[in-house]
Amino acid sequence: MPVQLAIALTHLLSRKRQTLVSLTGIVLGVAFFLAVSSLMRGSEGDFIKRLIDNSPHITVSDEYRQAQRQPASERWPTGAVELRRVKPLTEVRGIRGHPRALAYIESLPGLRAAPVLVGSVVLTFAGRIEGVTLNGIVPDKMKQVSTIEDKMIEGSLEQLAANPNGIVIGAGLARKFGLAMGSVVNAASPGGEVRTLKVVGIFRTGNANYDDMQTFALLKRAQGLLDRPNRINRIVIQLSDPYAAREVASIIERGIGYKAVSWLEASEDLMSVLLVRNLIMYSVVSAILVVAAFGIYNTVSTIVMEKIHDIAILKSMGFHARDIRLIFLTEGVILGLIGSLFGLTLGLGLMALLARVELKPPGATELVFLPIYWGYEQYLLAAGFAMASAIGAAWLPARKAGRVQPVVILRGMG
Repeated sequence: MPVQLAIALTHLLSRKRQTLVSLTGIVLGVAFFLAVSSLMRGSEGDFIKRLIDNSPHITVSDEYRQAQRQPASERWPTGAVELRRVKPLTEVRGIRGHPRALAYIESLPGLRAAPVLVGSVVLTFAGRIEGVTLNGIVPDKMKQVSTIEDKMIEGSLEQLAANPNGIVIGAGLARKFGLAMGSVVNAASPGGEVRTLKVVGIFRTGNANYDDMQTFALLKRAQGLLDRPNRINRIVIQLSDPYAAREVASIIERGIGYKAVSWLEASEDLMSVLLVRNLIMYSVVSAILVVAAFGIYNTVSTIVMEKIHDIAILKSMGFHARDIRLIFLTEGVILGLIGSLFGLTLGLGLMALLARVELKPPGATELVFLPIYWGYEQYLLAAGFAMASAIGAAWLPARKAGRVQPVVILRGMG
């Protein structure tokens, strides 16, 4: 055993109570660091997972990111051109040449795409009137890009595919209208088209607004009802890697010209909020370890004061200042290592305990478990910060010990 390590262990064991208090601070700091960070990161992961699963990774719409320039401006780009009171031609909105655009998108690796026609209709049933959003879909393709099939509590998208006049509605809308499987409703478009549709599926996502407002019908039926034959106005896309959505959306937009919005772009404000929340969380849990480090500082500093004569003797025997500093830094490292080890063990126990907590939010029908993140990097982060705090706390007393002048101390003893 190196002599510096032997001396460091002797110092710590000679002050067992202070050493134990310092260790307890580090252990609790690491444990609470792990518990809080795993809970916060787990909730963040759960939120992002719900966001990713319940919405397309990329949505291509029948809009352009920049307004199209007028032909005169295109013809004379550097000329002094001024156009007033120009009214665009009236046309049926939609993605032009959508089969070609869809084929291009599907040729890209690692994604699945589905065409959708979205419009507003008015449902009427037993004297009740409600405006809803109608999504015209191809069921087989929609199942590949949406979790709506997993949210069905009655019926299925396959039943919609088998019934040209079918409609799938949310549980909230069904409850409002008093509808059940097999019920028949009338759907009227803004253009005056009216169709009679049969309920062939009911879903519940847990999002009240979505369950009240969203409905699904076959694409051909929606095109006829909304008077948009052979048109779509959305292409929804799911990726194998959701975090590549921004780059893929940029590629798609350059390829087909229409605006492609990734879920990251659409949720940019929410992601900023999560970043700020993480900064606050890590600041708070790190402060716990900083406070715990003061215990180490107090222990090592007290040992330095008590062993000042011993330090002078060691220096007179040939120990250099760096050897003296190493002794007290070793004490900080020992406290940090042991505290981190027991802290990680206690933290894992707290995480396991939190994972078993069951909650039932107001209005919810099912129990909810606290989401816990088990990634290895948070253990490394907790242990690393604990070690940095322990070494930092031991550095100042160690530096002071290294500056001890043996002549002055030994002359004072005489």
